[in-house]
Amino acid sequence: MKVLRALRRHGVLGINRRNAEYTLRWNPRGAYPAVDDKLLTKDLCARAGIPTPQLLAVARQHFELRRLREALARLNSFVLKPARGAMGNGILVICDRDGARFRLAGGQRVTLDDLAYHAAGVISGLYALAGQADAAIVEERLLVHPDFAAIASEGVPDVRVIVYRGVPVMAMTRLPTLRAGGRANLHQGAVAAGIDLESGRTTHAILQSRPIRKHPDTGEALLGRAIPGFADVLGFALRAADETGLGYVGADLVVDARHGPVMLEMNARPGLMIQLANRAGLLPRLRAVDREIGPDRSVAERIALAVAIEERARVPA
Repeated sequence: MKVLRALRRHGVLGINRRNAEYTLRWNPRGAYPAVDDKLLTKDLCARAGIPTPQLLAVARQHFELRRLREALARLNSFVLKPARGAMGNGILVICDRDGARFRLAGGQRVTLDDLAYHAAGVISGLYALAGQADAAIVEERLLVHPDFAAIASEGVPDVRVIVYRGVPVMAMTRLPTLRAGGRANLHQGAVAAGIDLESGRTTHAILQSRPIRKHPDTGEALLGRAIPGFADVLGFALRAADETGLGYVGADLVVDARHGPVMLEMNARPGLMIQLANRAGLLPRLRAVDREIGPDRSVAERIALAVAIEERARVPA
């Protein structure tokens, strides 16, 4: 009971309340396909003028695997993923190749046959949200921004922004580790670090829900790190959320070394560990948006509102 009272006192949003009061209320079912399918998300971002990773190949049917193999045979570095996957499942990051063998993030070697077999599983729905038929997509591999290099292992960090009714209410960066196989996936052992919306700097970090101050692989400090291009990250997140028609959505972006911020994917059911990463509950911020949001606010005005709400809701250190 003490734990429950403490969670309520700090305004922590639970999954049942998230579903009942936010995703079900503010996210019309007809808008889900545009964010559940990464190919449709690319189309959405193109309409909004938001950059995404370059699409190199697609296989929607098993007979298209031959063409996919031919495309992969010409590449040295890429990402193979399901269009409708979730929680990072089914994603293979190819860092380079040695002759006929491709090296995955984490060091494992695979062959072209292995990749084609994996793509076949993707198409069959092995990694899809509801097990339905899927598409195997191949994208360019994004590169770690120099500002992230010391606090990421084998993979590329991403930044998640929760957008509620057009306002960015909370953000975090997810940092790959060797334990996570170079993936920025919290369930597989990546680090999460909360981000101050005004300064764009990391404020608190967790690994498997426990607070940490240094990256487990590199030993580098995690707190006080500036997120490169954070103003663009917030702006892209808001524009993409506007385009979806969803009122409660997570936008995942990567700050690439060459392109700057690009949209990776969006989520109509964003997870709740972002609260641990920020050492703050979502409820006070969500309720403040309900009280204060007005019609036709510009992106800049909505970001300013988010900064003010975050400052008022901040938990003393």
